[in-house]
Amino acid sequence: MKIQHLDSASKLDALLALTAESEVVEFKEAKNSYDFSHLGKYFSALSNEANLNHHSVAWLVLGVNNQRQVVGSNYCRERHYLDRLKKGIADKTTSRITFINIHEVLHRDGRVLLFEIPAAPKGLPISFDGHYYGRESESLSSLNLEEIERIRAQATQEDWSAAIVPDAGLDDLDDEALRVARNNFKSKFPDKAVDVDAWDNATFLNKAKLSIKGKLTRTALILLGNNEAEHFLSPADVKIRWLLKDHQGNDRDYALFGLPMLLAVDKVYAKIRNLKYRYLPEGTLFPEEIDQYEPYAIREAVNNCLAH
Repeated sequence: MKIQHLDSASKLDALLALTAESEVVEFKEAKNSYDFSHLGKYFSALSNEANLNHHSVAWLVLGVNNQRQVVGSNYCRERHYLDRLKKGIADKTTSRITFINIHEVLHRDGRVLLFEIPAAPKGLPISFDGHYYGRESESLSSLNLEEIERIRAQATQEDWSAAIVPDAGLDDLDDEALRVARNNFKSKFPDKAVDVDAWDNATFLNKAKLSIKGKLTRTALILLGNNEAEHFLSPADVKIRWLLKDHQGNDRDYALFGLPMLLAVDKVYAKIRNLKYRYLPEGTLFPEEIDQYEPYAIREAVNNCLAH
């Protein structure tokens, strides 16, 4: 049921043509009034059901009876009252999510209101006044625990970095970063070193799980992409900022490092001052010098920032 791009009258016709109500469509007569709390409960229920049933929107229709006959509704005759409803719902829902739009249709048999309700965002079930609602067949009910957890689990199911970037290709990768990646791969898997040298770039990226069937992932672009490939990752701003402050906390110097991140880590490391620490071991007059911080610890911290 993809009717969200139709005009308001066509939306109504498409909804009336349905053989029955569903988890994402509800008809109410509401000839003269409609209780605000019921409006909010149905907003929560239809939003959650749209998410669970893989719809982008759900619909609450006032001025239509259960037989899908237009009977007309006088609910909120003035437009500014309808606009206030959007704020009223937002004040009582999770993350202030409210109607996408409220459509008025002057049907030949009466005025009809179409409340366009967004699907709950991935990982975020929508409550109204502190309670989660859903549908059981055509009835309003509490959203059960399994459904709540199913929505919440969506937050961990989608790996942004593993998504394919359809328009990106091998020309968008940095040659030096690819060379370093190959050497790192051989260091980690020495038994495959001879094979790696025989692989072309497409094969190597598949083997390293940076591409999927020859299609580059966002991870491939983050680690190996050339500077011009940054637009593929928009609106994410993939940069490392190095900042030098004096003893009073004032900024003294800074630098930005962009793609490819595999090379940027070494450039950032070169900027970090690792002062020498001198100490005098027992039994000698000659001090020894060591780095204040283990180089591994610094690199690990930068790599962790990049990974997260």
